[in-house]
Order: sequence, then C-alpha cells, then structure tokens
Amino acid sequence: MNWWMNVLQAIVVFFLNPLFWLILLVAVALGYMRVKSERKDFNIRKLPGLTEFKRLFADSWLYALLLSVLFSGIGLVVDAGWIVLFSAVMIVVLLSFYYQWGSPIYTIALSFFGLVLWQRVEGTFSYQGWSLQDADLLGQLAVVIPVIAGLLLVAEGLLIQKSTINYTSPQLEKTSRGLRAARFKVKRIWLLPVLMLVPGDMIAAHVPYWPQFTLGAESFSFVPVPVVIGFSQIARKHFPDEILPKLGLSVIRTGIVVLVIGLGGLYEPYIGWAALLVGVVVRTVLTISVALKERSGGYAAPPSSSGVVVAGVLPGSPAEKLNLLPGEVIHAVNGIQVANEKELYDAIQVNAAHCRLQVADRNGEVRLMQQVLYRHDHYQLGLLLVR
Repeated sequence: MNWWMNVLQAIVVFFLNPLFWLILLVAVALGYMRVKSERKDFNIRKLPGLTEFKRLFADSWLYALLLSVLFSGIGLVVDAGWIVLFSAVMIVVLLSFYYQWGSPIYTIALSFFGLVLWQRVEGTFSYQGWSLQDADLLGQLAVVIPVIAGLLLVAEGLLIQKSTINYTSPQLEKTSRGLRAARFKVKRIWLLPVLMLVPGDMIAAHVPYWPQFTLGAESFSFVPVPVVIGFSQIARKHFPDEILPKLGLSVIRTGIVVLVIGLGGLYEPYIGWAALLVGVVVRTVLTISVALKERSGGYAAPPSSSGVVVAGVLPGSPAEKLNLLPGEVIHAVNGIQVANEKELYDAIQVNAAHCRLQVADRNGEVRLMQQVLYRHDHYQLGLLLVR
C-alpha cells in the first residue's frame, strides 16, 4: 500500500508543477485570442478555439519520447539548480506571450548564464543541503547543456516544418493605400515532457519510490521536466507554406551546429559556453531577418479589383475539396464576374447544384473547377475572403 502511495505521490508532484498548468492555460488563451481575431475580420473562426490546447502535446509527444530516451541513454546529467532556473525562465516567456523569443536556445542559454551570474555574485540560496553554488559550470554541464540545447533546437525546427502551416491564422491588414490585404500569423506553443537525469538523492529523499539508479557510489534520479517551445511568425510578403519549411530547416541546421560546437566542451569548457552564444546569435538573426523580409515589399495576398481574394479555407469545407488556397483569386462563378463577397454568394445561388468557379492561382494561371453545394449551403463554401 505504501509503495502505491509513493508512486501516486510522484505522479502528483509532476502534475502539480505550476509550469505544467500554466502551459495548459496559455494554450487555451492562445486559442481564444486567435478565434477573437478571426471573428473580428471574417465573422467566423477558421479552427476551433481549443485547437492550440489539443495540439499542445499531440504534435510533440514523439520528439519528447525520443529526447527522453536519448538524454537518459547517453547519460546527460544536469544540475537541479539549472532545471529550477530553466523552469523560471520558461514561465516568464509564457507570461510574456512574446513567442518570437520562445525558442529553447533562449530559455536554455538564459538559465545557464543566469546560473553563471548567480555564482559570480555568490548567491547564498540553499535548500535541504543543496545549493545553486554546487553546479559545476566548467565541468560536464559545459557539454551537457549545449548538447541539450542543440537537440531541442532540432526538435523546434521539425515542429516548425510539420506543425505550423495548417494552423496559420489569416488576418486583414490595411495597406498604405487604405485597402485591406491578408497576412498570415502563426502563434504556437508545444509541450515536451522530457526526462532528465539529476545527480544525488534530493528528490528520492522526499519521494522514496521516485525512479532512480546507482552508478558506482553516486545515485541519480529521473526528473520529468515540462519543456515548452514557443513560436510566432507573421507572413506578409510570402505565404506560410513558402517560408515556414525554410525557416524550420534553418533552425534544424542551427541546432546541429550548436550540438557539434557544444561537444568541443569536452576539451575546453568555454567552447561549450560559446556554443550557446552562437545558437542565440544565429537564432536571433533568423528571427529578425525573416521579420524584416516579410515587412518589406508588397503582400502575398493583396486586394484585387477583378475578383475575390481567398484569405483562408475552412477545414473539411467544399472550398478545401476544391483545393482552393490562400492568395488565389476567384474571378467568376457560374459564368458571372464577381468583384466582392456579396457578388460571389449571389452568383453561387444561380446554380448551387453545379457551382462552377473560375480561379486564378498564385501564379496567375486560370483554372476551372466545379463543386456541388446542397440547398441553403451557399454560405457554407468555407472561404475567408479579403474584403
């Protein structure tokens, strides 16, 4: 009976982590803010409000599992003090809602160099005989932390490539001429519950059946850490499916560079420190360069006087079955030229049973398509339009 009670206590300790619950609340808040913005511009939301909450772990569980096995298998041992600071930094980033800086390289580097600063000013915090001063930042941590940062950067890049394009939110924005064009915003957080190894019996002393093992004279505990990765990007000049895969690839390459340089910490600890700084600089350059590029020039989905511009497509709608894409322009419906949303839906009613659309794709090439709409479904085409 005591054994099960201790196991239950271990599980409760993890789920009572304030960072874990904050991540859940923020995911719900992100969905609420997105839906509010979409309804303001289009009077309808593109995705359900709980999408961010549902995808919080669904998109990242495999990476969390692989990283946990990798960290444990290689034997990457971290300091409990660094985990505390790492969690504190992630809480600050979450509450800021400024997820351009939600990359793990920022949270990891801030917590690492925050620990460096703490030791330099001789902080005196201690708990149950454990102190932040115990972390050996010129020892194995100079290798372990950059390696973890590099691997998490690779995971971030993969998430950007695979889990952002379908979750972009169209928004309407005034152009310099007072018209409205579409831009595309993605703002996501991902939860990765990652198992990390901590030396000593600090946790086991309070939770006796917490998973641990002994190697030689030293004991180690497995600690589940709720790692959060934040990402935010606005696309104006290009479409999301054009820039996000490239950005994701660049982040993956950055992670590999940080990982390789970090291994140099085996020979010189300061090389490991440098790896974190290189990662911060390169990731910052990527963020700023993409933002500047998207702010310059025109819009990928500008207003059109000769048709109706598609800003977004509702999942599972007739428009999705027609393979309509953001940025395409509907010039005619059932042989009737259309220039605004009202004319579009009026033309659909002429022959909804065999609705025929003349559409110019992103390259200006015109194609014809047909879709059956049931009676009274002419407003269910599933289009978000630039108006």
